[in-house]
Amino acid sequence: MSLDLNNPGYDIPPEMMGQVSISTLDKIYNWGRRSSIWPMMFGLACCAIEMICTATSRFDFARFGMEIMRPSPRQADLMIVAGTVTKKMIPQIVRLYNQMPEPKYVIAMGSCASGGGPFKEGYNVVSGVDEYVPVDVYVAGCPPTPQALLNGFITLQQLIDKQSIKTVRWYKKGPEEALPVPVLGPDLMDLREMKMIKEYSKSKLQAQQSAGLPTTDAPITSDAG
Repeated sequence: MSLDLNNPGYDIPPEMMGQVSISTLDKIYNWGRRSSIWPMMFGLACCAIEMICTATSRFDFARFGMEIMRPSPRQADLMIVAGTVTKKMIPQIVRLYNQMPEPKYVIAMGSCASGGGPFKEGYNVVSGVDEYVPVDVYVAGCPPTPQALLNGFITLQQLIDKQSIKTVRWYKKGPEEALPVPVLGPDLMDLREMKMIKEYSKSKLQAQQSAGLPTTDAPITSDAG
């Protein structure tokens, strides 16, 4: 055990030093999780090349216990969103996130995943993956270097070290609801905003009818999906 893991704030008699270890459940639990993170194996754009480089022998993120990248979301606990998030891709990302078991974490790698990057406000790009899935660590860069991603891994480990099983979401009472998968239509629709979309569609139609303008859009009256 590391010195930090074996230092819960209790004094150990000198004659028992090296024979007895005193720790807390949170520290042992977090130490086990931080040292065995399994990232999901997928990439979106150029940031994915840097992510692949991080796994090579020169940088070797196996040193942090993260070398087992899984092709199935059901075997992964870390999603690295590496690259540009398009409106066509975000429903699949949310679906993969929902299939990951708790505890799970998300790293937004690069400017595109964090806020849209050079394509921000583009017609086919989401301005930040955190609009649809919760992000724990942001890694800056376009694209970020392998060293920057390693720093993101270390930051995530530090976040895990501070968690307590008393407050984490996966130990709360009651079932946890899955995130709503956005619907790709004429534009990307977030089902959490469906009420607002319906009201806007209805008001727009009424304004066109009041002005005597031809109406081309029908109001949204039923839930998508």
